[in-house]
Amino acid sequence: IGAVALAHLINDLIQSVLPSIYPMLKANYGLTFTQVGLITLTFQLTASLLQPWVGYHTDRHPKPWLLPAGTVCTLIGILMMSVVGTFPLILLAAGLIGIGSSTFHPEASRVARLASGGRFGLAQSTFQVGGNAGSAFGPLLAAAIIIPFGQGHVAWFGLFAVFALFVLYRISRWYANHLSLFKLKQGQAATHGLSKNR
Repeated sequence: IGAVALAHLINDLIQSVLPSIYPMLKANYGLTFTQVGLITLTFQLTASLLQPWVGYHTDRHPKPWLLPAGTVCTLIGILMMSVVGTFPLILLAAGLIGIGSSTFHPEASRVARLASGGRFGLAQSTFQVGGNAGSAFGPLLAAAIIIPFGQGHVAWFGLFAVFALFVLYRISRWYANHLSLFKLKQGQAATHGLSKNR
């Protein structure tokens, strides 16, 4: 639970950096408020509205590999955001960061539940605290690292994504093994039930 809460902290920390740098992006590229709104729309469409679809699909077909794969999207998006020079590329980077979030949350929530040992409330609360802490620290780090030194320093947040990638790879391995054991137990139960009917 601690590992997935840490990954949630990092994920939401990176997500919260994007709105923190809106004033800088607006000043650097002469964006209108409408364009800033479109950045938010792109991010929210991919980060929030995509989540239920991902959750619906992975409820039927769990995908442990989505945890590190989503973080790769976040990493690419945050690195792009450090070097982009046009509005369409800003939108693309924001969309990639959002996709990383939407693929992370459903599967990570399932991992927290699987690792809870029956203490579902505690597990979900711990997982949520990680995300809330990340959302709180992200703007502070953006103010300390990006705003004084410029857009290129957004890339430093890629280090957080790389660390999260390592953590989530380990978690995805545990998750995949857990799913395999669960399917094996289901198969054994079905076999025993069949033999009893005979």
